[in-house]
Amino acid sequence: MAQPPYRFEPTASAAELQAKYPDLEPGTETGDVVTVAGRLMLRRVQGKLAFGTLQDGSGRIQLFGTAAGTPDFEGFSSLSLGDWIGVTGQVMTTRRGELSVSVDSWTLLAEAKRPFPDKWHGISDPDTRYRQRYVDLWVSEEAQALRTRSRIISLTRRWLEDRGFIEVETPTFHPIPGGAAAKPFVTHHNALDMDLFLRIAPELYLKRLVVGGFEKVFELARVFRNEGLSPRHNPEFTMLELYQAYADYGDMMTLTEELVSYLATEVLGTTVLEYDGRELDLTAPWRRASMTDLIEEHAGVRVDVRMPIDELRRICEEHGVPMKDGWGPGKLMLELYEKTTESNLWGPVFVTDYPKEVSPLARDHRELPDMVERFEAIVAGRELMNAFSELVDPDEQRARFEDQARAGAAGDEEAMGVDDDYVRALEYGLPPTGGLGIGIDRLVMLLTGMTTIRDVILFPTLRPEQGETT
Repeated sequence: MAQPPYRFEPTASAAELQAKYPDLEPGTETGDVVTVAGRLMLRRVQGKLAFGTLQDGSGRIQLFGTAAGTPDFEGFSSLSLGDWIGVTGQVMTTRRGELSVSVDSWTLLAEAKRPFPDKWHGISDPDTRYRQRYVDLWVSEEAQALRTRSRIISLTRRWLEDRGFIEVETPTFHPIPGGAAAKPFVTHHNALDMDLFLRIAPELYLKRLVVGGFEKVFELARVFRNEGLSPRHNPEFTMLELYQAYADYGDMMTLTEELVSYLATEVLGTTVLEYDGRELDLTAPWRRASMTDLIEEHAGVRVDVRMPIDELRRICEEHGVPMKDGWGPGKLMLELYEKTTESNLWGPVFVTDYPKEVSPLARDHRELPDMVERFEAIVAGRELMNAFSELVDPDEQRARFEDQARAGAAGDEEAMGVDDDYVRALEYGLPPTGGLGIGIDRLVMLLTGMTTIRDVILFPTLRPEQGETT
């Protein structure tokens, strides 16, 4: 077998040909000679005629070969599904009116040495789909969500830049884990002989930049959390975090609903969609409701962080909320909300006003004692984003970090440490600031109709294959 060429130059894509010749009559020869390339996805031979379906990155086009006109017709007819080929020939339609490229010459670009699934059956085993994504991308309709993901990220970046936000990059290795409540991955830097942590959030570095005069800043950050796998969780995922000087959490609500409505319109052509069999209306404005009010709506009980803790524990016990010693009223209230309310919120709804105890980076509420100005946007029963009026007082921030450190010493693996340099940055002055974090993977799930995060991540984290060494 001849060695495949080192390069090949197509002159047209499948989508371009479909767009250029949408309505040719059956049996038409255009005289337009093109070169196309891609994988052979279907093939059938009928005597002295051979038909194939070529798929490239833009779509599919039929190939039409004949014993009289196609060089090495027998070789062309015996190609395997999945083989990469290049074809030069005339654009035409068959007698049945199928737009095609005649196979006047062809070149084998790469041989598929493993059996390739056909487009009708795809890959039936989900684990194989995710593990062999390089095959799944060709044969699964769900793989289109991964192309849509790229478009959503591109649209998001442009939308923010049009509003004056500057994109930045901050460190992936952190000397102190912070910016979110999560268990970090730990690594070791040999030259410095020190442990470092893969970032669980870029928040504290981005707010340092606001201190430094970046008034509108964002990062599309890969973040890492040492947690289990689920339909909504992957240990590494993509987070959009942004910070805006002179803004508060109300401004972040407006920005959120406008961005998501814009993305839905651009990607789907509408803000009203169906997700998991139910209608979902993303049209702005979205509902705003406090955590306290929503618990009352769904659990039928009114709670408050200042009520006697024994009474709050009794209410949690009645609603089947698992509890740990040392939890304060804020943590109990959050657990009650997550147990009774969050998954029942179809939304979209901004759940506002969280207990201070569970929000160490958010600013005190201007009206509600022991609460902070924080919201989570819940869409289709799951958290899509988290936002604050950012805490700007360095003394208060240090006190909260120290509370977190005590919780960590008591065994809380998700607690933050004391970041002295971040406190020092606050001492130079952080203006009133609104901050927002959006889970890009969950946003893509929402806008593509996917119900598991693995369908929107190209290479999700998987358990080792049976027989693999670790």
